[in-house]
Amino acid sequence: MLGDAALAGRMADRLLERGVLRPSAFSYPVVPKGQARIRTQMSAALTREQLERALDAFSSVGRELDVL
Repeated sequence: MLGDAALAGRMADRLLERGVLRPSAFSYPVVPKGQARIRTQMSAALTREQLERALDAFSSVGRELDVL
């Protein structure tokens, strides 16, 4: 949950650049104003290495955008 629609869009773009496929930024009117967020979909077929790479990307991008 990021709140700001532009921030959610930037985060989704940066995650995609780091190989996290299909991160989606949702903002108004899909969700209430001020409740923009990132959504991902996981699969049971993902390996531990793939999950760790995604978590690393979220952490790195989150720090870059000052949301962590």
